[in-house]
Amino acid sequence: MPPDAEQQMQFLYTLRTRGVTDPRVLTAMERTDRGLFVDGIFADRAYQDVPLPIASGQTISQPSVVGLMTQALAVHPRDKVLEVGTGSGYQAAILSHLGRRIYTIDRHRRLTRTAQERIEALGLTNVTVMTGDGSHGLPDQAPFDRIMVTAAAEDPPGPLLAQLKPGGIMVVPVGQSDSVQSLIKVTKSESGQFDYEELREVRFVPLVEGLGSD
Repeated sequence: MPPDAEQQMQFLYTLRTRGVTDPRVLTAMERTDRGLFVDGIFADRAYQDVPLPIASGQTISQPSVVGLMTQALAVHPRDKVLEVGTGSGYQAAILSHLGRRIYTIDRHRRLTRTAQERIEALGLTNVTVMTGDGSHGLPDQAPFDRIMVTAAAEDPPGPLLAQLKPGGIMVVPVGQSDSVQSLIKVTKSESGQFDYEELREVRFVPLVEGLGSD
């Protein structure tokens, strides 16, 4: 069931108070009903600013973190974007309203299958959902204007940095999975140098190589 007007207003108000102020990002999040990406007993908490469990031992991130990561990515309308860690498909759906072409990859086939169904049901024709080892990126589609990683790596992954266009931006949580992680914004200069900016502390599931068992 879509959020009522009061839920929607509270949802957007919470995003703003937590630092999500980019009008394009707020509009994209308003257009993307988080309730469609949350199943079962957690559905009634879809519009709260909390992470929630999804299948395959993964989570759907709290909306304010999704908003802050999307804002930091600064997606332009002509951008080609790679998301590593499809999860529920919520983040890819938001990105679809901001960029030209969105590629999203996850190691769990069960998640990508469900995400694909949700993306199709919403009529989002600029999103490609793939099952694979996202830690290696998508060499066949590289380079990308923007890359978002929704799982924590010990360092920004080399293969992903290599697939970023000059002038491109990558947003990635960095740190050990059992301790506090930092959300890092990586900007690649036209000469190929990398600039790292620490945005905030976060907690994400770890970035794992290989395919999931489901």
